Amino acid sequence: MRRLLSQLSFPLIQAPMAYAQGVELTAAVCRAGALGSLPAAMFAPDALDAALHELRALIGDAPYNLNFFAHRPQSVNAEQRVAWHRLLAPHLARFGLAEADIPTDAGRNPFDEAMLEVVRRHRPAVVSFHFGLPQSSLLAAVKDSGALVLGNATTADEARWLEGQGADGIIVQGLEAGGHRGMFLSADLTRQSGLFALLPNVRRAVSLPLIAAGGISDSAAVRAALDLGADAVQCGSAFLLADEAKTSPAYRAALQSPQAADTVLTNLFSGGIARGIRSAYIDEAGPINPAALPFPQAGAAAGLLRRAAEQAGSSEYSSFWAGQNVLAAQPGSAAKIVARLAAGFQAA
Repeated sequence: MRRLLSQLSFPLIQAPMAYAQGVELTAAVCRAGALGSLPAAMFAPDALDAALHELRALIGDAPYNLNFFAHRPQSVNAEQRVAWHRLLAPHLARFGLAEADIPTDAGRNPFDEAMLEVVRRHRPAVVSFHFGLPQSSLLAAVKDSGALVLGNATTADEARWLEGQGADGIIVQGLEAGGHRGMFLSADLTRQSGLFALLPNVRRAVSLPLIAAGGISDSAAVRAALDLGADAVQCGSAFLLADEAKTSPAYRAALQSPQAADTVLTNLFSGGIARGIRSAYIDEAGPINPAALPFPQAGAAAGLLRRAAEQAGSSEYSSFWAGQNVLAAQPGSAAKIVARLAAGFQAA
């Protein structure tokens, strides 16, 4: 992994952001000399295959990162569904909706044989996983394709586990990070820590290359991460305002408003713990509600509410994922954002 990082103009990875980006942002970051990422969770296998053909046409033989979820789906009993639907009932009623309107498929399937075939066909330089790693046979096949494997760690224990399973590098995700927390060994949020405490602890625990993630939206944060032992950085929120991103006008406005300084962890939108900008829905239902179905099953109802609210001109039920330092992000082309972040490497 260190060799690949050294071949980039900058040891910087654009974080995969499902539904906030497409191929255009990935390609723009790659062309700017960093490692662009594409979130595979937003694609079916055939659609992903087409997107990767499009990406290769835009970037030539430049390396890119293909990201997958590796969660283990959990079963849900009738009692859990009753509690979840009871929580949702008044919110659905606002738009004339009922329990029967909730789709049965929540999407966000974990990495499987179908996606493995796409990896084999396109041979990305890097494949990263969120929520642990896939089963050993799938992981071995990914590595056999020639891809370097990155795993996401939110604790030193997770980092040790990833190293033991054969990961080539570790994304160290601090509590500041926007979007879904990659925690997979423990659901105990009291064990989660900010990047500046987590990174040195992981550096002492493993010998793999470390990619710092969480709150890195400007060059000063890049420098600080390198000083604390990172080999590279991964930035997501910094790219939400990129010209090539697919963030909606309402999302962009929220990111540049004072409310963006007030992010919370919530499980209301997917069942997984994720950081985003507060909303009236989050406040009313409670940011982390025990009635929410486990990841990703809460996402079916969340998507239904979001679509209904947006059609009514409201973003109250939209998941505006953002990190705690998102106010440092600036609009502009992806190339300009890469250059602004890269100043942190030059000063280090």
